[in-house]
Amino acid sequence: MQVRFYQLAEDSQAPQPDIPAHWHLACQLCAEAYRQQQRIFILTDNEQDAHALDEWLWQFEPERFIPHNLPGEGPARGAPVEISWQAPRQQRQLLINLSRNVPDFARRFAQVIEFVPADEQLKADARTRYKHYRQLGITPEMMPTR
Repeated sequence: MQVRFYQLAEDSQAPQPDIPAHWHLACQLCAEAYRQQQRIFILTDNEQDAHALDEWLWQFEPERFIPHNLPGEGPARGAPVEISWQAPRQQRQLLINLSRNVPDFARRFAQVIEFVPADEQLKADARTRYKHYRQLGITPEMMPTR
């Protein structure tokens, strides 16, 4: 299992003020993974965040549609990208974790993407997740500031 932490620059901002910068980066990374034909699961803290991210993905890069769905929506096998606050129903290669914790099901994925936002509380949450992976015997990779 490969875990990558993307650290955001202190001045990172999304193009729209109502979207956190790390969500915008998550969408960019999701789009790249989708173009590489990976099946992706995006985990949020709650249903409200999942719906907000769903709406943002509809507006993200309008020239490049990213097929996605929330739980209970879409085709029987699910869209290439699933957004949820609950455990995934389908097998996926990539977990993009937008929640504040390491989910119990993280080991089901070949790759996990995590974020270190500029916000101090979210940064502290990221440190806790990093330590959790280390306790699992996984050495996360730190990616350059974006």
